[in-house]
Amino acid sequence: MPLKKTHKRKKKIRMRGRKMGTHGWGARKKHKKSGHRGGTGMAGTGKRADQKKTLILKLYGNNYFGKQGITSRGTKRDKRDRINLKQIESNLKKYGKKTANGWEINLEGYKILGNEAVKNKLIIKAEDTSKTALEAVKKAGGKIIVSEKKTKKIDKNEEVKK
Repeated sequence: MPLKKTHKRKKKIRMRGRKMGTHGWGARKKHKKSGHRGGTGMAGTGKRADQKKTLILKLYGNNYFGKQGITSRGTKRDKRDRINLKQIESNLKKYGKKTANGWEINLEGYKILGNEAVKNKLIIKAEDTSKTALEAVKKAGGKIIVSEKKTKKIDKNEEVKK
């Protein structure tokens, strides 16, 4: 009983040596140099790699083509969540609870944005806020309480400036 072959060497490796000009193409004509044998793996997947586009999209997803840009290692991306005042007002029951003082909303870890007019009295706990959002909430009789971490950082910077 013949043994089953487990591994077959690649044609590229098998077809080396003197006078091996065909490389499995039959005729020698156009298949003499390496330019006609194609590439292996991800060779030829550059800017104009339409011939391998389906392979690339399957393996690497949609972020392979185009410019992704670079940032220096010192640059930290701002990963804080942001929420707009308009979104808070339209979903008050989801974000907070009604009290005698107004709506108390806990959004720690969020930065509050927006310059829309606020109808309800809101008391919001947040990591940070924009000036326009702060003014809009104050105008409606509410307030935004910024976390202590942020205020400590500001105090340190003021000390350095002095």
